[in-house]
Amino acid sequence: MSHETASAHGALPPSSSPAASARRARRLYHAYSIESLRDIAQRTLPRAVFDFYDGGAEDESTLKANRAAFARHAILPRFLVDVSRIDTTMNLLGKPVSMPLAVAPTGAIGYGWPFGDVAIARAAGAAGLPYALPTSSTSSIERVAREAPHTRLWFQSYMLRKRDFTMGLIQRARDADYEALIITIDMPTGGKRERDMRNDFGLPFRFSARNVLDFASRPGWVARLARSGMPVLENMLGFVPDTLHTSTIASSVGKNYDPAFNWDDLARIREVWPRRMLVKGVLHPDDAARVADLGCDGLVVSNHGGRQLDGAPAALDALPAIVQAVSGRLDILVDGGVRRGADIVKALALGAQAVMVGRPLLYGVSAGGEAGAARALFLLREELLRTMRLSGIASIGDIGPHVLAPFAAR
Repeated sequence: MSHETASAHGALPPSSSPAASARRARRLYHAYSIESLRDIAQRTLPRAVFDFYDGGAEDESTLKANRAAFARHAILPRFLVDVSRIDTTMNLLGKPVSMPLAVAPTGAIGYGWPFGDVAIARAAGAAGLPYALPTSSTSSIERVAREAPHTRLWFQSYMLRKRDFTMGLIQRARDADYEALIITIDMPTGGKRERDMRNDFGLPFRFSARNVLDFASRPGWVARLARSGMPVLENMLGFVPDTLHTSTIASSVGKNYDPAFNWDDLARIREVWPRRMLVKGVLHPDDAARVADLGCDGLVVSNHGGRQLDGAPAALDALPAIVQAVSGRLDILVDGGVRRGADIVKALALGAQAVMVGRPLLYGVSAGGEAGAARALFLLREELLRTMRLSGIASIGDIGPHVLAPFAAR
């Protein structure tokens, strides 16, 4: 079977009217923060789709903890420093990036914006940043490589029960010249995502009075879907027929993933993958040390955005012990709760080389396609520059533990 979908999905969808495009551009111009983009996305998307992007597991305590962890740290500024020129560049996995950030893999983007994977990949490339394409993308490995040729592409792989299919995806990423492979390890089963249950967003997908009315409440979104067709998980074609549509897989994350995947399996992938490799979902320092022992090039400190184990620690809180455990043997990224440029400074001060951001790009692309994704990255970069200038930090290399002071208890 072809790795592309039917001809209806063979190109990006037709553009909306000039008037609609102009209104969208004005909205984006007046979005002054990631939270503003989130507000636009919430007004634009049906509740079920927005909640799938925005929500977490069970009581969402870990989802909230990710943001709260950043609030517990203060930046202690120094003044009378020459900050007329700010350098945000650095090397990540051995290659230069425009700022210490990579775009995290986020699934089912096609429900937020048709072919949103391509839109985000293009925005990342234009900003000089890597983009990680997820297994559950709505644009294939090959499509993104073809339509975002100037972007540093990483491929994120889950470990599916059908191991041969998984290794086929990894081989396809190698053939398409993706520079890095990310193995996500924190999904032996799916988290209990109760927002999806409340929205009738389940497996198998059933149209109900609740979700039909929900979809109908967003006519602009319906029109985009009508122009582009139902989103399809292009990388999953040929895997399980009833998981082709994003509506089918949304609330059943984990059903097709392999709970038997272990350290020996990870070592075998490291042996056959010849390029850069990262492991995502690390929270325990002993696991981080084992990842380094396998010869991986990086790891991502992550609790899956609070979407898996509710009650797991905030990723930022887990970061310092992991930094100590790996002793500089590989690059460390952290994700979960990054919403401001100041958050990037705090993560680097605690020992990360870079952050990964997912939801900010989901909000941006849902608000305005590629331009919305670009707006999200612009906001983060502008805030990073401003934070560094206001803190007396002239370059990324100057960020260390000394820039932080603990907030008093609130």
